[in-house]
Amino acid sequence: MPQPKNRPESEAVLPAGKSRSRSVGTTSLPIARRRQKILEWLKEEGSARVRDLSEAFGVSEVTIRQDLEFLEKRGDLVREHGGAYLRTLPEQVRTMSLPQHAVNLDAKERIGRMAASRVDDGDVIILDSGSTTSTMTEHLASRQYLTVITNALNIALSLGANPSVSVHMTGGHFKAPTLSLSGEKAAAYLDGLHAQKLFLATAGISFSAGLTYPSIADLPVKRAMIASADYVYLLADSSKVGRMSFSALGGVDMVNTLITDEGLEDKDAKRFEEMGIEVLIA
Repeated sequence: MPQPKNRPESEAVLPAGKSRSRSVGTTSLPIARRRQKILEWLKEEGSARVRDLSEAFGVSEVTIRQDLEFLEKRGDLVREHGGAYLRTLPEQVRTMSLPQHAVNLDAKERIGRMAASRVDDGDVIILDSGSTTSTMTEHLASRQYLTVITNALNIALSLGANPSVSVHMTGGHFKAPTLSLSGEKAAAYLDGLHAQKLFLATAGISFSAGLTYPSIADLPVKRAMIASADYVYLLADSSKVGRMSFSALGGVDMVNTLITDEGLEDKDAKRFEEMGIEVLIA
């Protein structure tokens, strides 16, 4: 197993600015692609304001309203004054479900099982929110004296019923579609905490853009998780490799080990290994 890396501040790989983050591929998008990215935003955040979407995608508010009207007619969202929200949002929260969990479910289950095998009794670990990291919980039931720090409500509820697991949750802004807490307050909770291992999720992995996510609000807490952990496991099914989402966290080399599935192409596995990243196939 490779040794933990002396990772620089992940902010250093991003341009300076108020949010210390950047969007990826949002300008001059074809209409269909922009609408798909708007839908990805809603699936991550639950709702969005026209003004924010206009600024993020570099188009007029009139254009965004046309996009939202199209997506509403297609049945994806419900428009409201000044914005829109995901149509399935109330049901998702009521049932505590992650619809994206059903995509590549078999691969995610195998990844979660392998990731859990890397957890030892007495460990202090951070579990990021996400459909793949959530699959770890059922495989951690036999661990003793485990301390889990998480920003995921579903993970906290699942592990909190186990008396041998001590669960700590971040604060922050609740994002209903992902059942997670995000933003600067979530990041601040992790300040000064130390964990042996982080199990990190991502929406996309690009060798050029790095690790990418649908929401800029997620970036501060991801950075704080990485800064608090000795060792970073990235849990991602192979469909995430080569995919880019809205905002970039930083280079792939902030990860120590990638746990993925057999769909990973040999050329990509070789590139990860050349970067000093251990690749485990579940």
